[in-house]
Amino acid sequence: MYLSHQDWQAKAAALQADGNAWIDGRRCPAANGDTLDSINPMTAQPVASIAAASEQDVDIAVAAARRSFNQGDWSRADASERRRILLAIASQIRAHRHELALLDCLEVGKCISDALDDVEEAAVLFDWYGELQDKLFDQVAPAPNGVQATVVHEPLGVIGAVVPWNYPLHNAVVKLAPALAAGNSVVLKPAEESSLSALRLAELCREAGLPDGVLNVVPGLGPVVGAAMGRHMDIDAIGFTGSTEIGKRFMVYAGESNMKPVWLECGGKSPHLIFEDCPNLDAAVDAVIAGIFTNAGQVCSAHSRLLLQDGIADAFVASLVDRISRLQPGDPLDPATRLGPLVSQAQFDKVCHYLDTGKREATLQCGGEALQVAGGQLFVAPTVFDRVGPDQRLFREEIFGPVLTITRFSNEDEAVALANDSDYGLAASVWTTLLSRAHRLTQALQAGTVTVNGVDAVSPQTPFGGMKQSGIGRDYALSGLHKYMAQKTCWIHYQL
Repeated sequence: MYLSHQDWQAKAAALQADGNAWIDGRRCPAANGDTLDSINPMTAQPVASIAAASEQDVDIAVAAARRSFNQGDWSRADASERRRILLAIASQIRAHRHELALLDCLEVGKCISDALDDVEEAAVLFDWYGELQDKLFDQVAPAPNGVQATVVHEPLGVIGAVVPWNYPLHNAVVKLAPALAAGNSVVLKPAEESSLSALRLAELCREAGLPDGVLNVVPGLGPVVGAAMGRHMDIDAIGFTGSTEIGKRFMVYAGESNMKPVWLECGGKSPHLIFEDCPNLDAAVDAVIAGIFTNAGQVCSAHSRLLLQDGIADAFVASLVDRISRLQPGDPLDPATRLGPLVSQAQFDKVCHYLDTGKREATLQCGGEALQVAGGQLFVAPTVFDRVGPDQRLFREEIFGPVLTITRFSNEDEAVALANDSDYGLAASVWTTLLSRAHRLTQALQAGTVTVNGVDAVSPQTPFGGMKQSGIGRDYALSGLHKYMAQKTCWIHYQL
Protein backbone atom coordinates (compact mmCIF):
# COMPACT_ATOMS: atom_id res chain seq x y z
CA MET A 1 0.00 0.00 0.00
CA TYR A 2 1.45 3.36 -1.05
CA LEU A 3 1.43 6.10 1.56
CA SER A 4 1.78 9.77 0.61
CA HIS A 5 3.77 12.45 2.38
CA GLN A 6 0.57 13.52 4.13
CA ASP A 7 -0.17 9.94 5.17
CA TRP A 8 3.24 9.61 6.82
CA GLN A 9 2.86 12.99 8.53
CA ALA A 10 -0.45 11.83 9.97
CA LYS A 11 1.06 8.57 11.18
CA ALA A 12 3.92 10.50 12.79
CA ALA A 13 1.51 12.81 14.58
CA ALA A 14 -0.43 9.84 15.96
CA LEU A 15 2.59 7.79 17.01
CA GLN A 16 2.95 6.91 20.68
CA ALA A 17 6.36 5.34 21.24
CA ASP A 18 7.43 3.54 24.41
CA GLY A 19 11.05 4.19 25.37
CA ASN A 20 11.19 1.90 28.40
CA ALA A 21 13.72 -0.93 28.44
CA TRP A 22 12.73 -4.51 27.58
CA ILE A 23 14.01 -6.99 30.16
CA ASP A 24 12.80 -10.53 30.78
CA GLY A 25 9.71 -10.17 28.63
CA ARG A 26 8.38 -6.88 29.91
CA ARG A 27 8.79 -3.13 29.65
CA CYS A 28 10.49 -1.42 32.57
CA PRO A 29 12.01 1.97 33.37
CA ALA A 30 15.66 2.34 34.28
CA ALA A 31 16.32 1.18 37.81
CA ASN A 32 17.44 4.67 38.82
CA GLY A 33 14.58 6.36 36.96
CA ASP A 34 16.88 8.24 34.59
CA THR A 35 15.74 9.07 31.07
CA LEU A 36 17.08 10.76 27.96
CA ASP A 37 15.26 12.35 25.06
CA SER A 38 15.31 10.94 21.57
CA ILE A 39 15.38 14.00 19.27
CA ASN A 40 13.89 14.17 15.77
CA PRO A 41 16.70 15.73 13.68
CA MET A 42 14.18 17.23 11.28
CA THR A 43 12.14 19.11 13.88
CA ALA A 44 14.58 19.24 16.84
CA GLN A 45 11.64 18.02 18.97
CA PRO A 46 11.64 14.95 21.24
CA VAL A 47 10.21 11.77 19.75
CA ALA A 48 10.06 9.94 23.07
CA SER A 49 11.66 9.70 26.48
CA ILE A 50 14.09 6.77 26.57
CA ALA A 51 15.14 4.83 29.65
CA ALA A 52 18.75 5.70 30.47
CA ALA A 53 19.73 2.35 31.89
CA SER A 54 22.42 1.84 34.51
CA GLU A 55 24.92 -0.91 35.30
CA GLN A 56 22.25 -2.38 37.58
CA ASP A 57 19.90 -2.72 34.60
CA VAL A 58 22.63 -4.46 32.62
CA ASP A 59 23.13 -6.92 35.48
CA ILE A 60 19.38 -7.64 35.61
CA ALA A 61 19.20 -8.14 31.83
CA VAL A 62 22.25 -10.43 31.76
CA ALA A 63 20.83 -12.48 34.63
CA ALA A 64 17.56 -12.88 32.73
CA ALA A 65 19.44 -13.91 29.59
CA ARG A 66 21.55 -16.43 31.53
CA ARG A 67 18.53 -17.92 33.23
CA SER A 68 16.68 -18.32 29.94
CA PHE A 69 19.74 -19.89 28.34
CA ASN A 70 20.21 -22.38 31.17
CA GLN A 71 16.52 -23.31 31.20
CA GLY A 72 16.89 -24.36 27.59
CA ASP A 73 13.46 -23.33 26.28
CA TRP A 74 15.31 -21.67 23.41
CA SER A 75 18.91 -22.89 23.59
CA ARG A 76 17.86 -26.55 23.51
CA ALA A 77 14.66 -26.19 21.51
CA ASP A 78 14.16 -28.41 18.49
CA ALA A 79 15.44 -26.93 15.27
CA SER A 80 11.94 -27.05 13.81
CA GLU A 81 10.59 -25.02 16.74
CA ARG A 82 13.30 -22.37 16.45
CA ARG A 83 12.66 -22.23 12.70
CA ARG A 84 8.95 -21.65 13.29
CA ILE A 85 9.55 -18.79 15.71
CA LEU A 86 12.25 -17.07 13.65
CA LEU A 87 10.00 -17.14 10.59
CA ALA A 88 7.15 -15.82 12.74
CA ILE A 89 9.39 -12.91 13.79
CA ALA A 90 9.98 -12.12 10.11
CA SER A 91 6.21 -12.11 9.58
CA GLN A 92 5.70 -9.79 12.55
CA ILE A 93 8.30 -7.38 11.17
CA ARG A 94 6.51 -7.24 7.83
CA ALA A 95 3.12 -6.84 9.49
CA HIS A 96 4.43 -3.80 11.42
CA ARG A 97 6.66 -2.44 8.67
CA HIS A 98 5.09 1.03 8.63
CA GLU A 99 5.49 1.50 12.37
CA LEU A 100 9.09 0.25 12.42
CA ALA A 101 10.09 2.36 9.43
CA LEU A 102 8.48 5.42 10.93
CA LEU A 103 10.36 4.99 14.21
CA ASP A 104 13.71 4.96 12.39
CA CYS A 105 12.67 7.88 10.20
CA LEU A 106 11.69 10.05 13.15
CA GLU A 107 14.66 9.21 15.37
CA VAL A 108 17.51 9.57 12.88
CA GLY A 109 16.11 11.41 9.86
CA LYS A 110 16.31 8.35 7.61
CA CYS A 111 14.31 8.73 4.40
CA ILE A 112 11.07 6.80 4.80
CA SER A 113 11.58 4.94 1.53
CA ASP A 114 15.01 3.76 2.75
CA ALA A 115 13.58 2.88 6.17
CA LEU A 116 10.97 0.66 4.52
CA ASP A 117 13.75 -1.11 2.61
CA ASP A 118 15.61 -1.62 5.89
CA VAL A 119 12.54 -3.21 7.46
CA GLU A 120 12.22 -5.69 4.60
CA GLU A 121 15.93 -6.52 4.80
CA ALA A 122 15.51 -7.19 8.52
CA ALA A 123 12.65 -9.58 7.79
CA VAL A 124 14.73 -11.32 5.12
CA LEU A 125 17.53 -11.93 7.63
CA PHE A 126 15.15 -13.63 10.05
CA ASP A 127 13.77 -15.63 7.13
CA TRP A 128 17.24 -16.72 6.05
CA TYR A 129 18.53 -17.74 9.47
CA GLY A 130 15.19 -19.31 10.32
CA GLU A 131 15.29 -21.50 7.22
CA LEU A 132 18.80 -22.65 8.19
CA GLN A 133 17.62 -24.18 11.45
CA ASP A 134 16.71 -27.66 10.22
CA LYS A 135 19.18 -27.74 7.33
CA LEU A 136 22.54 -27.53 9.10
CA PHE A 137 24.51 -30.62 10.10
CA ASP A 138 27.61 -31.12 12.20
CA GLN A 139 30.58 -33.17 10.98
CA VAL A 140 31.94 -36.65 11.50
CA ALA A 141 35.71 -36.61 11.13
CA PRO A 142 37.91 -39.51 9.99
CA ALA A 143 38.98 -41.59 12.99
CA PRO A 144 40.54 -44.99 13.79
CA ASN A 145 38.35 -48.09 14.00
CA GLY A 146 36.38 -48.19 17.22
CA VAL A 147 36.48 -44.42 17.57
CA GLN A 148 34.02 -41.75 16.49
CA ALA A 149 35.18 -38.13 16.16
CA THR A 150 32.51 -35.47 15.71
CA VAL A 151 32.80 -31.70 15.34
CA VAL A 152 29.75 -29.85 16.61
CA HIS A 153 28.67 -26.23 17.01
CA GLU A 154 27.03 -25.16 20.25
CA PRO A 155 25.60 -21.79 21.34
CA LEU A 156 27.99 -19.69 23.39
CA GLY A 157 25.44 -18.55 25.97
CA VAL A 158 24.74 -14.85 26.48
CA ILE A 159 25.62 -12.51 23.61
CA GLY A 160 26.01 -8.77 24.05
CA ALA A 161 25.08 -6.78 20.93
CA VAL A 162 25.91 -3.08 20.58
CA VAL A 163 24.71 -1.25 17.47
CA PRO A 164 24.86 2.32 16.06
CA TRP A 165 22.22 4.81 14.98
CA ASN A 166 22.61 4.93 11.19
CA TYR A 167 20.57 1.78 10.44
CA PRO A 168 18.77 1.24 13.76
CA LEU A 169 16.50 -1.72 13.04
CA HIS A 170 18.68 -3.31 10.38
CA ASN A 171 21.89 -3.19 12.44
CA ALA A 172 20.07 -4.69 15.41
CA VAL A 173 18.76 -7.59 13.32
CA VAL A 174 22.19 -8.20 11.74
CA LYS A 175 23.30 -9.19 15.26
CA LEU A 176 20.08 -10.62 16.63
CA ALA A 177 19.03 -12.98 13.84
CA PRO A 178 22.23 -15.09 13.78
CA ALA A 179 22.81 -14.91 17.54
CA LEU A 180 19.27 -16.15 18.21
CA ALA A 181 19.46 -18.69 15.39
CA ALA A 182 22.57 -20.12 17.06
CA GLY A 183 20.52 -20.74 20.22
CA ASN A 184 21.90 -17.92 22.36
CA SER A 185 20.18 -15.42 24.59
CA VAL A 186 20.95 -11.76 23.82
CA VAL A 187 21.30 -8.43 25.56
CA LEU A 188 21.07 -5.65 22.98
CA LYS A 189 22.15 -2.05 23.47
CA PRO A 190 20.80 0.24 20.74
CA ALA A 191 22.33 3.67 20.16
CA GLU A 192 21.02 6.38 22.47
CA GLU A 193 19.87 8.32 19.37
CA SER A 194 17.81 5.41 18.03
CA SER A 195 16.36 2.95 20.53
CA LEU A 196 12.69 2.81 19.61
CA SER A 197 12.61 0.31 16.73
CA ALA A 198 14.77 -2.19 18.63
CA LEU A 199 12.53 -1.90 21.68
CA ARG A 200 9.44 -2.43 19.56
CA LEU A 201 11.10 -5.38 17.81
CA ALA A 202 11.60 -7.07 21.19
CA GLU A 203 7.85 -6.92 21.82
CA LEU A 204 7.18 -8.37 18.37
CA CYS A 205 9.62 -11.21 19.04
CA ARG A 206 7.70 -12.13 22.18
CA GLU A 207 4.42 -12.04 20.24
CA ALA A 208 6.04 -14.41 17.72
CA GLY A 209 6.78 -16.91 20.50
CA LEU A 210 10.32 -16.09 21.64
CA PRO A 211 10.58 -17.11 25.33
CA ASP A 212 10.97 -14.40 27.96
CA GLY A 213 14.56 -13.51 28.81
CA VAL A 214 15.98 -14.69 25.48
CA LEU A 215 16.04 -11.13 24.10
CA ASN A 216 16.61 -8.10 26.29
CA VAL A 217 16.99 -4.51 25.04
CA VAL A 218 18.77 -2.09 27.36
CA PRO A 219 18.93 1.49 26.04
CA GLY A 220 21.18 4.15 27.51
CA LEU A 221 24.50 5.90 27.21
CA GLY A 222 27.49 4.11 25.73
CA PRO A 223 29.94 4.92 28.55
CA VAL A 224 27.45 3.41 31.01
CA VAL A 225 25.55 0.57 29.33
CA GLY A 226 28.07 -0.26 26.62
CA ALA A 227 31.01 -0.29 29.01
CA ALA A 228 29.10 -2.41 31.54
CA MET A 229 28.33 -4.96 28.83
CA GLY A 230 31.90 -4.98 27.55
CA ARG A 231 33.28 -5.65 31.04
CA HIS A 232 30.53 -8.03 32.16
CA MET A 233 31.86 -11.36 33.38
CA ASP A 234 28.72 -13.24 32.37
CA ILE A 235 28.50 -12.09 28.75
CA ASP A 236 30.15 -14.68 26.53
CA ALA A 237 30.74 -12.63 23.37
CA ILE A 238 30.19 -9.11 22.04
CA GLY A 239 28.94 -8.22 18.57
CA PHE A 240 29.60 -4.54 17.85
CA THR A 241 28.95 -2.22 14.93
CA GLY A 242 30.16 1.36 15.23
CA SER A 243 33.23 3.54 15.10
CA THR A 244 36.75 2.15 15.13
CA GLU A 245 37.51 4.20 18.24
CA ILE A 246 34.74 2.56 20.26
CA GLY A 247 35.48 -0.84 18.78
CA LYS A 248 38.98 -0.65 20.21
CA ARG A 249 37.50 0.10 23.63
CA PHE A 250 35.52 -3.13 23.53
CA MET A 251 38.73 -5.05 22.93
CA VAL A 252 40.11 -3.43 26.08
CA TYR A 253 36.93 -4.22 28.03
CA ALA A 254 37.25 -7.88 27.03
CA GLY A 255 40.84 -7.97 28.25
CA GLU A 256 39.83 -6.37 31.53
CA SER A 257 37.12 -8.99 32.12
CA ASN A 258 36.66 -12.54 30.87
CA MET A 259 38.51 -12.50 27.50
CA LYS A 260 35.18 -12.72 25.68
CA PRO A 261 35.50 -12.74 21.89
CA VAL A 262 34.69 -9.35 20.37
CA TRP A 263 33.36 -9.20 16.82
CA LEU A 264 33.75 -5.74 15.32
CA GLU A 265 32.30 -4.06 12.26
CA CYS A 266 33.80 -0.59 12.38
CA GLY A 267 34.65 2.42 10.24
CA GLY A 268 35.38 2.66 6.55
CA LYS A 269 36.79 4.91 3.86
CA SER A 270 35.82 2.84 0.87
CA PRO A 271 37.36 3.54 -2.57
CA HIS A 272 35.41 3.60 -5.83
CA LEU A 273 37.73 3.00 -8.79
CA ILE A 274 36.57 4.02 -12.29
CA PHE A 275 38.85 3.00 -15.17
CA GLU A 276 38.86 4.39 -18.70
CA ASP A 277 37.35 1.15 -19.97
CA CYS A 278 34.31 1.54 -17.68
CA PRO A 279 31.51 -0.37 -19.43
CA ASN A 280 28.78 2.20 -18.70
CA LEU A 281 29.70 5.69 -17.48
CA ASP A 282 26.09 6.67 -16.75
CA ALA A 283 25.59 3.60 -14.59
CA ALA A 284 28.89 4.32 -12.84
CA VAL A 285 27.81 7.90 -12.10
CA ASP A 286 24.57 6.59 -10.56
CA ALA A 287 26.55 4.07 -8.52
CA VAL A 288 28.92 6.75 -7.23
CA ILE A 289 25.95 8.84 -6.09
CA ALA A 290 24.32 5.86 -4.39
CA GLY A 291 27.62 4.83 -2.82
CA ILE A 292 28.18 8.11 -0.98
CA PHE A 293 24.85 9.95 -0.66
CA THR A 294 22.61 7.09 0.51
CA ASN A 295 21.52 7.82 4.10
CA ALA A 296 23.23 11.23 3.78
CA GLY A 297 26.60 9.48 3.70
CA GLN A 298 26.10 8.05 7.18
CA VAL A 299 27.12 4.53 6.15
CA CYS A 300 30.11 2.54 7.40
CA SER A 301 30.91 1.27 3.91
CA ALA A 302 30.17 4.59 2.17
CA HIS A 303 32.31 4.89 -0.97
CA SER A 304 33.64 8.29 -0.01
CA ARG A 305 36.86 8.15 -2.09
CA LEU A 306 36.30 8.31 -5.85
CA LEU A 307 39.40 7.36 -7.85
CA LEU A 308 39.17 8.37 -11.52
CA GLN A 309 41.53 7.48 -14.34
CA ASP A 310 42.88 10.60 -16.05
CA GLY A 311 41.39 9.96 -19.48
CA ILE A 312 37.76 10.10 -18.30
CA ALA A 313 38.10 12.21 -15.16
CA ASP A 314 36.94 15.61 -16.44
CA ALA A 315 33.95 14.25 -18.34
CA PHE A 316 32.98 12.01 -15.44
CA VAL A 317 33.14 14.87 -12.94
CA ALA A 318 30.99 17.08 -15.18
CA SER A 319 28.33 14.36 -15.48
CA LEU A 320 28.51 13.63 -11.75
CA VAL A 321 28.03 17.25 -10.73
CA ASP A 322 25.12 17.63 -13.15
CA ARG A 323 23.43 14.55 -11.74
CA ILE A 324 24.01 15.65 -8.13
CA SER A 325 22.32 18.99 -8.87
CA ARG A 326 19.05 17.04 -9.19
CA LEU A 327 19.49 15.40 -5.77
CA GLN A 328 17.39 17.67 -3.63
CA PRO A 329 17.32 17.26 0.17
CA GLY A 330 13.87 17.16 1.73
CA ASP A 331 11.61 16.04 4.53
CA PRO A 332 12.42 12.36 5.23
CA LEU A 333 8.69 11.68 5.69
CA ASP A 334 8.18 12.45 1.99
CA PRO A 335 8.54 9.21 -0.05
CA ALA A 336 10.15 11.26 -2.85
CA THR A 337 13.03 12.42 -0.64
CA ARG A 338 16.39 10.76 -1.23
CA LEU A 339 18.59 12.91 1.04
CA GLY A 340 17.56 13.67 4.61
CA PRO A 341 19.18 15.52 7.51
CA LEU A 342 22.15 14.40 9.55
CA VAL A 343 21.33 12.57 12.75
CA SER A 344 22.31 15.19 15.33
CA GLN A 345 23.82 18.59 15.95
CA ALA A 346 27.12 16.96 16.90
CA GLN A 347 27.30 15.04 13.61
CA PHE A 348 26.29 18.14 11.66
CA ASP A 349 29.03 20.18 13.32
CA LYS A 350 31.60 17.48 12.57
CA VAL A 351 30.70 17.35 8.88
CA CYS A 352 30.71 21.16 8.60
CA HIS A 353 34.23 21.17 10.05
CA TYR A 354 35.33 18.86 7.23
CA LEU A 355 33.64 21.17 4.71
CA ASP A 356 35.78 24.03 5.98
CA THR A 357 38.88 21.85 5.77
CA GLY A 358 38.05 20.81 2.22
CA LYS A 359 37.60 24.37 1.03
CA ARG A 360 41.17 25.08 2.17
CA GLU A 361 42.76 21.88 0.83
CA ALA A 362 40.92 20.92 -2.36
CA THR A 363 38.76 22.11 -5.26
CA LEU A 364 35.06 22.37 -4.42
CA GLN A 365 32.96 21.09 -7.32
CA CYS A 366 29.51 21.36 -5.70
CA GLY A 367 27.82 21.67 -2.34
CA GLY A 368 30.02 22.56 0.59
CA GLU A 369 27.33 24.30 2.59
CA ALA A 370 24.67 23.79 5.19
CA LEU A 371 21.06 24.04 4.10
CA GLN A 372 17.74 24.78 5.72
CA VAL A 373 15.10 22.48 4.25
CA ALA A 374 11.43 22.62 5.19
CA GLY A 375 12.40 24.09 8.53
CA GLY A 376 15.06 21.47 9.25
CA GLN A 377 18.46 22.77 10.35
CA LEU A 378 20.77 19.75 10.04
CA PHE A 379 21.03 19.39 6.26
CA VAL A 380 24.31 19.42 4.36
CA ALA A 381 24.27 19.83 0.59
CA PRO A 382 25.69 16.86 -1.34
CA THR A 383 29.32 17.85 -1.66
CA VAL A 384 32.17 16.93 -4.01
CA PHE A 385 35.82 17.93 -3.51
CA ASP A 386 38.20 17.36 -6.44
CA ARG A 387 42.00 17.14 -6.61
CA VAL A 388 42.26 15.58 -3.13
CA GLY A 389 45.71 14.20 -2.31
CA PRO A 390 46.39 11.07 -0.23
CA ASP A 391 48.06 13.13 2.50
CA GLN A 392 44.97 15.24 3.15
CA ARG A 393 42.47 14.67 5.96
CA LEU A 394 39.57 14.44 3.53
CA PHE A 395 41.22 11.43 1.91
CA ARG A 396 42.15 9.67 5.14
CA GLU A 397 39.49 10.33 7.78
CA GLU A 398 35.95 8.98 7.95
CA ILE A 399 33.60 11.95 7.59
CA PHE A 400 30.28 10.07 7.85
CA GLY A 401 28.35 12.62 5.84
CA PRO A 402 27.40 13.47 2.23
CA VAL A 403 30.95 14.37 1.22
CA LEU A 404 32.79 12.78 -1.73
CA THR A 405 36.47 13.24 -2.54
CA ILE A 406 38.00 12.77 -6.01
CA THR A 407 41.58 11.71 -6.67
CA ARG A 408 42.98 11.13 -10.17
CA PHE A 409 45.24 8.24 -11.21
CA SER A 410 47.10 7.33 -14.37
CA ASN A 411 47.45 3.53 -14.28
CA GLU A 412 46.28 0.41 -12.48
CA ASP A 413 49.22 0.18 -10.08
CA GLU A 414 48.69 3.76 -8.95
CA ALA A 415 44.96 3.12 -8.50
CA VAL A 416 45.57 0.09 -6.28
CA ALA A 417 48.16 1.96 -4.22
CA LEU A 418 45.74 4.86 -3.64
CA ALA A 419 42.85 2.54 -2.82
CA ASN A 420 44.90 0.60 -0.25
CA ASP A 421 46.45 3.71 1.29
CA SER A 422 44.00 3.72 4.19
CA ASP A 423 43.68 2.53 7.75
CA TYR A 424 40.35 0.99 6.74
CA GLY A 425 39.37 -1.95 4.56
CA LEU A 426 35.62 -2.46 4.60
CA ALA A 427 34.55 -2.31 0.94
CA ALA A 428 35.71 -1.29 -2.53
CA SER A 429 34.14 -1.06 -5.98
CA VAL A 430 35.71 -1.23 -9.43
CA TRP A 431 34.40 -0.41 -12.93
CA THR A 432 36.15 -2.08 -15.86
CA THR A 433 35.41 -4.24 -18.91
CA LEU A 434 38.63 -6.25 -18.55
CA LEU A 435 38.01 -9.59 -16.86
CA SER A 436 41.73 -9.90 -16.16
CA ARG A 437 41.74 -6.55 -14.36
CA ALA A 438 38.64 -7.52 -12.40
CA HIS A 439 40.41 -10.64 -11.13
CA ARG A 440 43.64 -8.77 -10.36
CA LEU A 441 41.89 -6.06 -8.39
CA THR A 442 39.59 -8.31 -6.40
CA GLN A 443 42.78 -9.95 -5.16
CA ALA A 444 44.85 -6.78 -4.76
CA LEU A 445 42.35 -4.52 -2.98
CA GLN A 446 42.46 -4.73 0.81
CA ALA A 447 38.75 -4.83 1.57
CA GLY A 448 36.28 -7.31 2.98
CA THR A 449 33.94 -6.88 0.00
CA VAL A 450 34.95 -5.94 -3.55
CA THR A 451 32.21 -5.25 -6.10
CA VAL A 452 32.98 -5.11 -9.84
CA ASN A 453 30.69 -2.99 -12.04
CA GLY A 454 28.40 -2.24 -9.13
CA VAL A 455 28.63 -0.72 -5.68
CA ASP A 456 28.63 -2.11 -2.14
CA ALA A 457 26.93 -5.42 -2.91
CA VAL A 458 25.68 -7.34 0.13
CA SER A 459 23.30 -10.23 0.77
CA PRO A 460 22.36 -12.61 3.60
CA GLN A 461 24.16 -15.39 1.73
CA THR A 462 27.58 -13.68 1.69
CA PRO A 463 29.84 -12.60 4.59
CA PHE A 464 30.26 -8.87 5.26
CA GLY A 465 33.03 -7.30 7.32
CA GLY A 466 36.34 -5.53 7.13
CA MET A 467 40.09 -5.76 7.09
CA LYS A 468 42.58 -3.58 8.96
CA GLN A 469 40.83 -1.12 11.30
CA SER A 470 37.42 -1.79 9.76
CA GLY A 471 36.90 -4.70 12.09
CA ILE A 472 37.20 -8.33 13.06
CA GLY A 473 34.91 -11.13 11.94
CA ARG A 474 31.99 -11.21 9.52
CA ASP A 475 28.26 -10.61 9.65
CA TYR A 476 25.70 -12.40 7.46
CA ALA A 477 25.89 -15.92 6.01
CA LEU A 478 27.20 -18.92 7.96
CA SER A 479 30.09 -16.78 9.23
CA GLY A 480 27.61 -14.59 11.07
CA LEU A 481 26.06 -17.65 12.70
CA HIS A 482 29.17 -19.56 13.66
CA LYS A 483 30.89 -16.62 15.37
CA TYR A 484 28.16 -16.85 18.02
CA MET A 485 28.82 -20.56 18.53
CA ALA A 486 31.54 -22.66 20.10
CA GLN A 487 33.13 -25.40 18.03
CA LYS A 488 33.56 -28.59 20.01
CA THR A 489 35.36 -31.80 19.03
CA CYS A 490 34.01 -35.00 20.62
CA TRP A 491 35.96 -38.28 20.66
CA ILE A 492 34.04 -41.45 21.56
CA HIS A 493 35.97 -44.73 21.98
CA TYR A 494 33.19 -47.30 21.65
CA GLN A 495 35.25 -50.54 21.34
CA LEU A 496 37.15 -51.11 24.55
